Amino acid sequence: MAERVEQEEIFSQVLRAGRRTYFFDVRATKADDYYLTVTESKKFTHDDGTFHYQKHKIYLYKEDFTDFHEMLGKATDYILNEKGNEVISERHQKDFKKEENENEETNSTTSFTDVSFDDI
Repeated sequence: MAERVEQEEIFSQVLRAGRRTYFFDVRATKADDYYLTVTESKKFTHDDGTFHYQKHKIYLYKEDFTDFHEMLGKATDYILNEKGNEVISERHQKDFKKEENENEETNSTTSFTDVSFDDI
């Protein structure tokens, strides 16, 4: 069975979101009609420093755009209405610091003496 070769990208956008990257690519069918591929790529780093990417892809055709757009809007609106815009999960917050650690950091930095390299 011959493997289908992906069509060349006509239009592409990239959304980087932490260790995930989302690719939105417009491609053409053999009949020269357009469709959309959405690819989620996640980077996984191994203990030895090497890494690999895990990819998941969906294909979205024009006849499904209206329903897909409506369902996506309803689902995202529901999440935002129920939980708001704030990210709750600690591991997904880029600048997350535990409250007790923040106090320790500010207290410990005030005890340092300002030393110039010329003084050493």
